[in-house]
Amino acid sequence: MNDTLDPAHDLAEQLHQLLLAAPAGLGEYQLIQQLKQRHCTHIPHLPLTDKLVLFRTHFLLFNALYLLRDRLRSRQSAHLVIDPLCIQLLPYQAGSAALSEHDPLRDYYLDLSHLRDTDERDVERLLASFWTRMQGGEEKQAALELFELSDSPQPLDLATIKHRYRQLVSQHHPDRGGSTARLQSINKAMEILERYYG
Repeated sequence: MNDTLDPAHDLAEQLHQLLLAAPAGLGEYQLIQQLKQRHCTHIPHLPLTDKLVLFRTHFLLFNALYLLRDRLRSRQSAHLVIDPLCIQLLPYQAGSAALSEHDPLRDYYLDLSHLRDTDERDVERLLASFWTRMQGGEEKQAALELFELSDSPQPLDLATIKHRYRQLVSQHHPDRGGSTARLQSINKAMEILERYYG
């Protein structure tokens, strides 16, 4: 069977084309928006404000990204960096496959039972556990990364963080087509950063 007929492989090929056209990389949200603009039939065309829709869209995207990464690696044609903030194609380097032989995230996203068996309560628990895992020093770093301030060249203060917070709230507010889950994460990140910078 030709793998281009398989929906996951077709989605992987569409992602490959989008990433080839964006050498600096794209964020997860940008990729989803571009797929919707192309009328891609392999992801839900429903508002991402619903947590379960958000999870399923995210899962299908990452499933296809890991399939694409495996395919590119086996052909030794490129290395795909998979990070929600920047998904990027890089030149293939021999030996890079050995660095990530066991990847628990890859295992998770390639197991379609996680997509099939996850309900709205599970999604709530996943969101809560993300912040639980980020306790200690990691929570500050995770919050700064969410605000895209982790590589800030100037010293951070609460005024700068609040300014960025207002930008993100405006950008991701459900009234403006944003995601409720994303807005909750932004609010949680602000609570964390206020403890460190307040």
